[in-house]
Amino acid sequence: MLEVLYEDNHLIAINKKSGDIVQGDKTGDAPLSDFVKAYIKKKYNKPGDVFLGTIHRLDRPTSGIVLYARTSKALSRMNEQFREKQVQKTYWAVVDNAPPNNTGTLENYLQKNQKQNKSFITKGAEGKHAVLDFKLLKKLDNFYHLEIKPKTGRHHQIRVQLANIGCIIKGDLKYGARRSNKDASIHLLAQKLEFIHPVKKEPITIFAPAPKDSVWEACK
Repeated sequence: MLEVLYEDNHLIAINKKSGDIVQGDKTGDAPLSDFVKAYIKKKYNKPGDVFLGTIHRLDRPTSGIVLYARTSKALSRMNEQFREKQVQKTYWAVVDNAPPNNTGTLENYLQKNQKQNKSFITKGAEGKHAVLDFKLLKKLDNFYHLEIKPKTGRHHQIRVQLANIGCIIKGDLKYGARRSNKDASIHLLAQKLEFIHPVKKEPITIFAPAPKDSVWEACK
């Protein structure tokens, strides 16, 4: 069942569950976009193919806001906002260790290994510049709740940059977690998205509720 967080004639935002893929990949699993198209087709009784443009992506084990465009105009304008870094993304992460400071900025160069589908920190000339701001929101019983604001959009950026300072995301085996979560999720949530509406030119803020589990509940 789709959880729609925002919807108008130009855009639709979905609260993605861990395990959903935003776009089709080599697994052959049906992508989230297929379900969103079916939802629009049924709700608005649309004949023929439904236009749906993918504006950005989330990793498969990550949950939270995915924004799609319902018109080509909205798609091109939102793509420009993302490209020009005019969209503010806020993530929540649950990690196994406290960061070195309560707030800070991480700046690295990342290189993607296609075969492993994994990113690594490398020297400047070899990688892509990656920057994020973090803030410690809460100490939990066994974990720490962080707010992350990425300034760039690199492959697995938050996961690899946090792991590099010893703050491994809960359940993220790929980047060093000792054990997986039961549902193969990781505790990384695309929690808030702020941007200017591509047609109405109004500021829009979309929030995603955290998945229902005891660790996320403790973050509230």
